[in-house]
Amino acid sequence: MRREMIKSELYFEIETPLGVIIRITKKYWDYIIRIKHKIMAGKEEIVKTTLAKPDEVRRSKMDKNVFLYYKGEDDKLYCAVARHEGQGGFLITAYITNKVKEGEIVWTK
Repeated sequence: MRREMIKSELYFEIETPLGVIIRITKKYWDYIIRIKHKIMAGKEEIVKTTLAKPDEVRRSKMDKNVFLYYKGEDDKLYCAVARHEGQGGFLITAYITNKVKEGEIVWTK
């Protein structure tokens, strides 16, 4: 169930090259770094950069509204996964990976 995001809950929001504004709450960011991908703790800035200035963006093969933003930085490949809902959206997760997943390329640097 999707809840409306109150401004005070908003942790950050970033506009992507696709013109979509991706948002995340502090509570959900904490969930990502405590449960899903602990290695991302303290890496908010690279996640923001990955969304704002990706090297490549791909559409998920499983869900046409999910996009994977990739950015190579510091000899690592970062992926920020976001759901798009019109001109807005939200961060699903972010992680370090060793390869770009399959999917339709929708944007490149």
